[in-house]
Amino acid sequence: MNRKKPSRRQLESLCADVHPDDGMDPKLFLRRHKRPPPLREAHPVHRKTLQLCQVADTLSLVLSGECSDEFLQSLQVVAVRPAPNAAQLLVLVTSSPTDPAPDPATISAHLAAANGRLRAEVAAAIVRRRAPKLVFQYVARNLMNGKP
Repeated sequence: MNRKKPSRRQLESLCADVHPDDGMDPKLFLRRHKRPPPLREAHPVHRKTLQLCQVADTLSLVLSGECSDEFLQSLQVVAVRPAPNAAQLLVLVTSSPTDPAPDPATISAHLAAANGRLRAEVAAAIVRRRAPKLVFQYVARNLMNGKP
């Protein structure tokens, strides 16, 4: 590797040549090219909001085994959606196929009693400044068209 400084004559010879980038603003020349933004849907959902909806796994685990209420252990999480934004999540739950159809008012009462614990478990699973508010909605199995 040559550590000698180039001579003045060598530097002047380089400047004598015309290059395609001569006359360009160095700020523009060195700027990285940005990719075009992805196509957006009719109602765009932020990527972080979609990641936040992955709390369905956490709620499924808590409801299936860690919850002390036997009634809540028979519930399954169908989906988690932002409602209307990431500060509040709509959690769709249904009963297991082996259990008879329970009363929706009973389900709401049990979920309201366990809402604090479930929200604390979600807060421990995600990295956010504030834990989102959880709103539960019961979906009957016959309305889901065979989806689990």
